[in-house]
Amino acid sequence: MFQDLTKRLDRTLKKLAGQEKLTEDNVKEALREVRMALLEADVNYGVAKKLVAAIREKALGAEVLGSLSPAQQVVKIVNDELTALLGGKAAGLNLEPGKGKHKDMATVMVMGLQGSGKTTFCGKLAYRLKKEGRSPMLVAGDIYRPAAIDQLHVIGDQIGVPVHSDRERRNAAQIVKLAQRRARDNKCDVLIVDTAGRLHIDDVLMNELETIEQTVPMDEKLLVLDAMTGHEAVNIAVTFAERLDFDGAVLTKLDGDARGGAALSVLEVTGRPIKLVGVGEKMDDLEVFHPDRMAGRILGMGDVLSLIEQAEQKMDLDEAEHLATRFADGHFTLEDFQAQIKQMKKMGPLKGILRMLPGMGGDMLDKAKVDDDQFVKVEAIINSMTVAERRQPDIINGSRRKRIARGSGTTVSQVNKLLKQYRDMRRMMRQINAAGGLQEFGKKVLGSR
Repeated sequence: MFQDLTKRLDRTLKKLAGQEKLTEDNVKEALREVRMALLEADVNYGVAKKLVAAIREKALGAEVLGSLSPAQQVVKIVNDELTALLGGKAAGLNLEPGKGKHKDMATVMVMGLQGSGKTTFCGKLAYRLKKEGRSPMLVAGDIYRPAAIDQLHVIGDQIGVPVHSDRERRNAAQIVKLAQRRARDNKCDVLIVDTAGRLHIDDVLMNELETIEQTVPMDEKLLVLDAMTGHEAVNIAVTFAERLDFDGAVLTKLDGDARGGAALSVLEVTGRPIKLVGVGEKMDDLEVFHPDRMAGRILGMGDVLSLIEQAEQKMDLDEAEHLATRFADGHFTLEDFQAQIKQMKKMGPLKGILRMLPGMGGDMLDKAKVDDDQFVKVEAIINSMTVAERRQPDIINGSRRKRIARGSGTTVSQVNKLLKQYRDMRRMMRQINAAGGLQEFGKKVLGSR
């Protein structure tokens, strides 16, 4: 996400590096590039114009702070303005007991056009809330598409969340009303309603959504937007805001949109914040939208906080600690190496992980030539080894290497490369242990320069 915008901004801001001071000419030139980058990223024209004007005013009126260079000063100004444009801080869901219209249960209505990812998002939200200790129930409120009902039941079974549906009743509002009663009987505390969508906005769709809310008042109305539709997503949001006054937006397929302009435009154009974003196909690929962190990603500053949160949610921390201990003790085998790869794969594509690290924006990822298929090859090689070979790689001679290569569908050269990487890692571990630990090893390395 934001890949194209990040590259353009990275190149533009680097042009300011080396300048002794900010002048009207160099700021004007840089902002011309920033404006073009925003427009090419599908940002609303009015939003791009307002953002650039705010940056220009602060850049030309600002004094360089402390030891910051002019380029760094502009980056800070752009970062601050992007953060403000995106909402300043994360906007949470109104699901706390007692705060909504129903003291015993929060109600959420999920709206959007067909193909925006509503049904999948409902499942992701239910899965997230269940992991947080809530007891959600899903409601199949789409009375027109049997496939949507089937999809919601499949998702509900997958994540262990009850689903209420009624294929005979042709009144969505009454289905939701009955679901509310059933949810109370089952002591559920969050009701998530998946509503019908259309290929376009029409009065039938809007009237039905209005009727549902009149029958069962909602604590939270979320509009699901497909980030890949760019300007059209913002236009849809404007129309829904005029008719239904939704509380917040959800951007799906953000991982597949290299432009990301919709994310930068929704709040400014509609006055409604983006609350959640879908960043993958798995049930746990749903993130809270943090404006400051997103601005950092756009500017190539990384997003370490989100990376840590993902690690805590997706990785087996006990296993990770066990592997770290074996690494520190010098007992790291190829079995441990394989376990480490499996932990990494839980975090998602490697490019996505690297993108959250500071300095990996712009063209850096392209230069890194990251290939997730390498993980598959490494695992295939290790799986083709015997238990003894994994635990004692030193016994792997020429004939064993040929056998392992044949069994894994790789070459002897690739097997040799993996074994060399393992030996290098083991050598480094021994040097660290001999130095008295990682901290002392670091001092020793720095002192030898």
